Amino acid sequence: MCGRRKENEVSVAEQMREDWNRRAREDAHYYVAFGRHEQDEQEFLATAGDVLRGLEREMKRGLPGERARARRALEIGCGPGRLLKPMAEKFGEIHGVDVSDEMIGLARRRLTEIPHAHAHVGSGADLRQFADESFDFIYSYAVFQHIPSKDVVLSYLREAARVLKPGGLMRFQANNLEAARTAAATWHGCSLEPEDVRGYVREKGLRLLALEAIGTQYMWVTARKPGGEREGEGEIRIRRITNSESSEPVAPNRGRYAAVSLWLEGAGEETDLLRLQLFVGGGEARLTYLGGAEMDGLRQLNAVLPEGLEVGLRPVELKLDGKIVATATFRIIPAPPAVPRLVEAVDGMDYLSGTRIVSGSVKLFVEELFEPETLRASLDGAPARDYSILCTDPMPPRHEINFRLPEGARPGPGRLRIEAGKRLIGEVAVEIAPQEIQEVR
Repeated sequence: MCGRRKENEVSVAEQMREDWNRRAREDAHYYVAFGRHEQDEQEFLATAGDVLRGLEREMKRGLPGERARARRALEIGCGPGRLLKPMAEKFGEIHGVDVSDEMIGLARRRLTEIPHAHAHVGSGADLRQFADESFDFIYSYAVFQHIPSKDVVLSYLREAARVLKPGGLMRFQANNLEAARTAAATWHGCSLEPEDVRGYVREKGLRLLALEAIGTQYMWVTARKPGGEREGEGEIRIRRITNSESSEPVAPNRGRYAAVSLWLEGAGEETDLLRLQLFVGGGEARLTYLGGAEMDGLRQLNAVLPEGLEVGLRPVELKLDGKIVATATFRIIPAPPAVPRLVEAVDGMDYLSGTRIVSGSVKLFVEELFEPETLRASLDGAPARDYSILCTDPMPPRHEINFRLPEGARPGPGRLRIEAGKRLIGEVAVEIAPQEIQEVR
């Protein structure tokens, strides 16, 4: 079995290297940021803004050592250095590894003036060039979602646990879409399941601090390697409970706001999402995030409410290692009626082109449309064609809907009309690019 697994890892790595070298030669900025073709340097680096803010938020939990300039970081799947360059400002030494030697060549050129930033060609499945307990912070974004083998993803994660220092922090993103569960290509990749994550964390003795956005392409995980922190728990108490999206002491029984935040007193640093359970109204809530201690010592615990909750004042039970440690009550209110809405309409391939349609296709983001297959679009009265639907977040819910422009769509201004059944979802002014631009895409 071990031999077959190694053969599979080598085969996947060879295919990954070949495909990503080709993508790097074709248009590295596009395939990494997927914003649009031929992005300039400033535009390309700007696409990392949201990811960087998320990493910085998690680093505020604390990293080993007292001096930032003495800390070391590692990026798994660094590509051409889009994240490495700005992250280098926060560490005394930073390393990136990628299976594509073409991407690493681009990264090294981008990092020429940063002597403490290093980019390495990797095996595609492990971190063999790094010693045990080498890094204070390890992160990865838009990498595991492209790997078509769960074994390879888990190999990387086991290696990350090996090279992480005691007390070190790991933050990574993986795909958890239904559509990825049968994928086998180096673009669509595989799906990593929540139980895969929990099993990995248990196996390596890590502490699970975040398991967010389950059921989406952008499931995020934060874990810490024990060591160096102050141990010992006090008596855990629930100081207050609010809606996760506001400070209101109520939450609806379904929809985007059916989530709560508990502020815990006495939850020690050894407490994590694997040890805790939360029950609301008798049903188990899905824990998503446990924050670090705030100035007042409280830790924030976020959870998605169980389905089918009755409205009214409902009992809350918090368990640690299977034992009830705190109780409270929380008011559940009826969810407001769903109002389908168009969030955004952009070019189907070059997102940063916005409503200038250069690829002949359109991508819509629609929320609270519970029957997305009923959506239909038309351009100046002519029907669109070739629809595809992807649920990107089951909670609002939020769907990504792609379609092709009508046959014979002419260049110039136009108006998209978006309907679902008899309901008008929205209208969008667009500009259709000349056909020769579309053909290049």
